[in-house]
Amino acid sequence: MKQHLWINGQHMEASKYQELKSPYTDELLAEVAIAGQDQVKAAVDAASGAIRKMNALPAHKRADILLKTAQLLAERKEEAAAIIAKEAAKPIKTARAEVDRTVMTYTFAAEEARRLNGETISLDAAPGGENRTAYTVREPIGVIGAITPFNFPMNLVAHKLGPAFAAGNTVVLKPATQTPLSAYFIGKLFHEAGLPEGALNIVTGKGSEIGKHFTSDERIKALTFTGSPDVGKKLKQEAGMRKTLLELGSNSAVIVDDDTDVSKIAPRCVTGAFAYAGQVCISVQRIYVHESVFEEFVQKAVEATKKLKLGNPLDEETDVSSLISGDDVDRAVSWIEEAERAGAQIVCGGKNGDNQTVQPTILVKVPSDVNLSCQEAFAPIVIINSFKTFDEAIDEVNNSKYGLQAGVFTNKVDLAFQAAKALHVGGVMINDIPTFRVDHMPYGGVKDSGFGREGIKYAIEELTELKLISFNHAKF
Repeated sequence: MKQHLWINGQHMEASKYQELKSPYTDELLAEVAIAGQDQVKAAVDAASGAIRKMNALPAHKRADILLKTAQLLAERKEEAAAIIAKEAAKPIKTARAEVDRTVMTYTFAAEEARRLNGETISLDAAPGGENRTAYTVREPIGVIGAITPFNFPMNLVAHKLGPAFAAGNTVVLKPATQTPLSAYFIGKLFHEAGLPEGALNIVTGKGSEIGKHFTSDERIKALTFTGSPDVGKKLKQEAGMRKTLLELGSNSAVIVDDDTDVSKIAPRCVTGAFAYAGQVCISVQRIYVHESVFEEFVQKAVEATKKLKLGNPLDEETDVSSLISGDDVDRAVSWIEEAERAGAQIVCGGKNGDNQTVQPTILVKVPSDVNLSCQEAFAPIVIINSFKTFDEAIDEVNNSKYGLQAGVFTNKVDLAFQAAKALHVGGVMINDIPTFRVDHMPYGGVKDSGFGREGIKYAIEELTELKLISFNHAKF
């Protein structure tokens, strides 16, 4: 099968194609188009040309298109989940959950399209503001350049497209090289739902080349990117005056206090650490447990981890499958070995398996200066260390260049509020893991974890311009 580009409401052939293979079986899934500069320009041309058509759509029609897309996706849930499972090696039951979330994300976008409200400003609160009425409106910003990652290839696309279309923008989408088929699938659904031609254009190819076009074409008014900090920083530097929304990396942490039931918390943390083989931006990577319950927590975590099934993503029983590439397997194993050389102890897993898999791995007593402590693992690896005082645990969580989300388990209200204030992250989950996310909440980080916020309502604010209208009551 050849997967062509999607530009101006129709498929467009490219001069070059690249083989797309399953990470688990290595079977050929498709030959995917590689967009050249001319094709990327054609996509921006189409998006720019469709702005008037999108602006002419009233809010209720934009909402209807988004809701229809959600309905079509729900009807084709199994087909969509199979695409994700094959191209991303995501276990099928996890892929189904992603499709369900994607349906909800587009539903939220449809709802927000109907309530894109401004506010009335009381100008007479200031001397000289008498006899005037003022209000604000939010207007679409124009053409959006969107770049999405492989790990949630359908739902993170929805977090770009949903807010953009709800606000009346048009989009040129560049999905991840390994997971383009789910994006093209959504493109078909939007077309069937009645989205104007040119409002959504999908181009695949080398990220650096397409990203460079995004930052050099003045018609692209905003960039929304989810991916690595290095690429995100480069895009922001090159974006100039354009708006940028960046969702980047993390090495999310959990604090477990001494007054909690670790038999309940440990399995929850295992889920947060190893879901989709740890290839989640808010995957649990670091756990700090009070010394009085440390040994029990580790024991319960190991027990829960050993119950996980490693295997084919299409197997209904599989919990953990392949990493996205062989290079990621090599990196993960090398980081485990580095930590072990530095004095860390492996209490579960620690090796790679067949079909680009890595065993779910738990390490304890891990030094703070090794990669597993400092960098984003993006693999099924979690470290567990002990602490004596709650202040010490907070300092350990904050001792990171990242700051996306953190989790805190405690039954002490004062400590919960202390953590909520002291943790330098974008979201604090009290009595839950940092992997918790529902799709309408504000989501984003600080430090190297990003810039701006997603969550439909909040992303719409990022992808619109605020305009003030003031009426002077005097007659002229």
